[in-house]
Amino acid sequence: MLARKKTIFKSFMMGGFEAACHVNGQGRRLDMIRQTQHDIQVEQDYTLLKSQGIQTIRDGVRWPLIEIKPGVYDFSSLEPMAAAAQKQGIQVIWTLCHYGWPDDLDVFSPAFVTRFAAFSQAVATFLRRYSDAPPFFTPVNEISYFCWVGGEVGTVYPYAKNRGYEMKLQLVRAALAGMDAIWEVSPEARFVHVEPLIHVAVPPDRPDLREAAKANHASQFEVYDMITGVLHPELGGAAKYLDIIGSNFYHENQWFHNADYIPWNEETPDEDWVPLHCLIEQAYGRYRRPIIISETSHYGGNRPAWMRMIIQEIQKVLAQDIPFLGVCIYPIIDRSDWENDDHWHNSGLWDYRLGKEGRHLRVLAKEYAVEIQRAVQLFSSNSTNEIFTTTPFRG
Repeated sequence: MLARKKTIFKSFMMGGFEAACHVNGQGRRLDMIRQTQHDIQVEQDYTLLKSQGIQTIRDGVRWPLIEIKPGVYDFSSLEPMAAAAQKQGIQVIWTLCHYGWPDDLDVFSPAFVTRFAAFSQAVATFLRRYSDAPPFFTPVNEISYFCWVGGEVGTVYPYAKNRGYEMKLQLVRAALAGMDAIWEVSPEARFVHVEPLIHVAVPPDRPDLREAAKANHASQFEVYDMITGVLHPELGGAAKYLDIIGSNFYHENQWFHNADYIPWNEETPDEDWVPLHCLIEQAYGRYRRPIIISETSHYGGNRPAWMRMIIQEIQKVLAQDIPFLGVCIYPIIDRSDWENDDHWHNSGLWDYRLGKEGRHLRVLAKEYAVEIQRAVQLFSSNSTNEIFTTTPFRG
């Protein structure tokens, strides 16, 4: 059902804070919110985003910090963030599991699902005191990617090998249980399901890999198919669970099957590079659900050109009457590498600089900011976000 002249997001341009809290390849628990000092600068950070016309954000709820023992929750790490959002009038899409969970939990155990559901409900209950508006959540961030890196090739915890599909089934079970638990206390809650948007091409010298490349490409839809109950209906999926599609898109999201990345270039795109609007149209055609770009960015001097491309591609999407609701710059504040605290990616709207007494300064990337401001102005009055609001589909 589509209603005219209403919005579900406060701003079309959004910002996302790096919130990963998994155990990295060195066996070290990450807390990227703490690493970037977003935990102690949260109110300032939200103010910075508002200064750039960004009022809708993605931020993280750190499950490993909050569930101090089974069923016992300490919300002291979340309270300042929720309070700052309330004070600043910021709309938050809260990620409940960003690759990390309490140390005592086995992701492959039945307890993982029940604990996640209880945690999700506890978070939703806690947040109700800070806003009367419908809450937005991402139950589990990037199931597809995390199941590859943590369950298939095993470079991060749980360091599993060849168990990626099994892990994918389990995380979908958890996501479904989490949504049901949240709806019990917040029936108006909305959900953004965040997954990589990719293209896998046939290597030019290997036409025999056509079917394998096609299957690899199609695997990006497995999570959504499980959530909707099309694939593995025994998980309990149904159409009502797929609310808003969040597509993560970076310059390394296209590659040849079992081979190199397809290079992106602003001026002379590679002939095998598929334009973003085509990939969005493919996802929308498959599910007919509203879509956002939930993560996108580039590094260093490539950021302005990348944003110009994003703007051009989104204009093409909006011309197709697709309910496309926004673009999230991620990370909005620069972040360090998961495996090296001293290596900063220079990929945010604000870069990192070390200030006095160890304080992390936010330094605006001015050329990047020009392009983002162009997007803010361009999409503020002409976007699908201003025309359509899609109610949760419960059919």
